[in-house]
Amino acid sequence: MVLKIKSDFKKAVKYLKSYGLRAFVIKILERLGLIQPQPYALWIRNFEPNNKALIEQRTHKFAYNPKISIIVTTLNTPTKILRDMLNSVSNQTYSNWQLCIADGSTKKSTLRMLKKFSKKDKRIVVKFLNENKGTAANLRQAIRFAAGEYVAFLGPFDTLAPFALFEIVKAISENPDTEFIYSDEDKISKNAKKRFSPHFKPDFSPDLLRSCNYISHLSVIKKQLLDKIGTLREDFEGSWDYDLILRCTQKAKKIIHIPKVLYHLRHIDPSVPKNIDAKKALSEHLERIGLKGTVEDLDVPGFYKINYDILGLPKISIIIPNKDHKEDLEKCINSILKSTYKNYEIIIAENNSTDKITFEYYDYLKNIYSFIKVIEWGKPFNYSAINNFAVLSTTGDILLFLNNDIEPINNNWLEEMLMFVQRDDVGAVGAKLFYPNNTIQHAGVIIGLGGVADHSHKYFPGDANGYFMRLKIVQNVSAVTGACLMTKKSVFMQVGGFDELYQIAFNDIDFCLKIRQKGYLIVFTPFAKAYHFESKTRGIDDTFEKKQRFNKEKEMFIKNWKEILVSGDPYYKPNLTLYKFDFSPKII
Repeated sequence: MVLKIKSDFKKAVKYLKSYGLRAFVIKILERLGLIQPQPYALWIRNFEPNNKALIEQRTHKFAYNPKISIIVTTLNTPTKILRDMLNSVSNQTYSNWQLCIADGSTKKSTLRMLKKFSKKDKRIVVKFLNENKGTAANLRQAIRFAAGEYVAFLGPFDTLAPFALFEIVKAISENPDTEFIYSDEDKISKNAKKRFSPHFKPDFSPDLLRSCNYISHLSVIKKQLLDKIGTLREDFEGSWDYDLILRCTQKAKKIIHIPKVLYHLRHIDPSVPKNIDAKKALSEHLERIGLKGTVEDLDVPGFYKINYDILGLPKISIIIPNKDHKEDLEKCINSILKSTYKNYEIIIAENNSTDKITFEYYDYLKNIYSFIKVIEWGKPFNYSAINNFAVLSTTGDILLFLNNDIEPINNNWLEEMLMFVQRDDVGAVGAKLFYPNNTIQHAGVIIGLGGVADHSHKYFPGDANGYFMRLKIVQNVSAVTGACLMTKKSVFMQVGGFDELYQIAFNDIDFCLKIRQKGYLIVFTPFAKAYHFESKTRGIDDTFEKKQRFNKEKEMFIKNWKEILVSGDPYYKPNLTLYKFDFSPKII
C-alpha cells in the first residue's frame, strides 16, 4: 500500500511538472468524477508538447534558421490582451524572430507597454504612426521594416502557441522550396483561460478556399513571394487577409499545411467589419486565373458560392446500370427528365433482368425518347465492367455514372456538377445525397474513415451546416461515391476506367484516387442534391459469397492504396477521428 502511494505521488509530481498546475487540477477533478473530460481537452493533453518537450525545442539546432518577421498592427489594444500577445511571441521556443508592430494608439497605457517590451527585447520593433489609416495600410508600414526571410501575420487580440515558430521552421527545413505555410487554429476565451472550437483544416483545397477563407491563421509567407505579388492592397481593408492568401496561393511554388494548432483566435467582437471586400477579392482571383463566373453570398457571412459559366453545350452521357427494380428506375428517369439542362443522353445498362414489366418499360422509353438507349450486359454483375462497357456506347464528352435508385432534387443539378467538371484541373465531381428520411448519405468520401473509407457527415440532419460549414459549401475531397459521379470521358480513358477487379466495392474510390494520381482535383458540391434510396440498415452484402468477395476487394484496396491509408486523407487530417462521421478530435 505504501509503495503504491509513493508510486502515485511520483506520477502526480511528474504530471504536474510536465503539464502545469491547471492541467493537473483538471486531471484530479476528472479522476474524482467531478467533471467529464472534453474531446478537445483530451486532444490537447495527448498531442501537444508538454513542458519537457518545449524545453527540448529551445535547444534544438536546425540546419537552416530563417528569421521569421511577425507582423502586427495595434490600436489602443487593452493592456491585458496586448501583454498576452507580446508574451506569446517572447515565449517562442524558436528564437530567431522579429516582431514588427505598427501602432496607431493614442492611449497612454498601450503606448507605455509597447515601449516597455521593445526596450526589453530588441527583436520587438515598434513604429509609432502619426495617424491610423486602417488595418491594411498600417500593416504595410510594419512590413516595410521586416528583415526576415519569412513573414507571418498575428492579430493584436490573438496569441501564438509557444511552439508555433518551431513548427514553422521545422516545416521549412523539411520542405526547402515551400513559399506559403498555414496551420490549424482554435479560439480562446476573452480572458484566455479556455481553448475551444479547434479548426483542423485540410491540406490545400482551392475550391474550399474559394468558398471561404479557411486558411486564415497562422499564415506564413516567404518574403520573396510577398515582394513578387505585392503587399496588402488598399481596396481590401475588410478582407485584406483573404485577398493576400488568394494571391499567394495562386503563385506559391509549394504550399504546406501544418496539422497542429499554432494560433489562438480570441473570441471577441471584431472592431473592424470583416469580409466586406471578399466578393471583390474572389472575383479578381477568378479573373487572374482565367475562370469565368460570378460570386454569390451564402446565408452565413464569410461563405460564398461561385457560379462558373458553363462553356458551350457539352453533351452529358448518363449511365445507369439496372436489373429489374422498374419502379426505382422509373422514378430516376422521371426526375432526370425534369432537368433544366437538356443536352444529355441516357444509357441504361441492362444486366440480367427477369421481370416482364422491366422490359416493357424499356420499350416504352425507347419509343418515346430518342436520347434513351438500352444496352445489354449479359454477364454476372460487376459494377466496374458494366460501366466500362456502357461507356463504349456513349456519344458525350461528359460521363455521369448514376445508380438507378437516385432521384435528383433540384432541376439544375446537372449544371451544378458540369460547371466544375468542365474545368481543366477537375477530374470528377460528386453530389450531396440524402437518405429518404432527409439525413445525409453522402457529402464526399474520407479515406481511412471506418478502417478503409466512408462518407463524410453520414446520418447528419439534411439541413445541418456540418463541420465549419462543410455540408453547405463546395470543397475538394479525395473521392466521391459512384452512385452519382460526373467526369470527363477523356479523364475516364486516361486512368483506364474502373478497375474490373473491384466487382462490387471500392471501385468508385479506386477510380477517384487514380484520377488524383494524375494531378486532377475531386470536387464535392452540395448544390447538386439527390435522394439515394439506399437502405441504412440493409448492409452491403447479404450472402456468404458476397461477403467473401467484399472482403477480398477490401484487402486489395488496402494493399493498392496503403500509402494514403497510412499517411491519411489529405482533406481530413490526422487530428480527427476515424471512428465517427462528425469530424470530432481524435483522443488517442
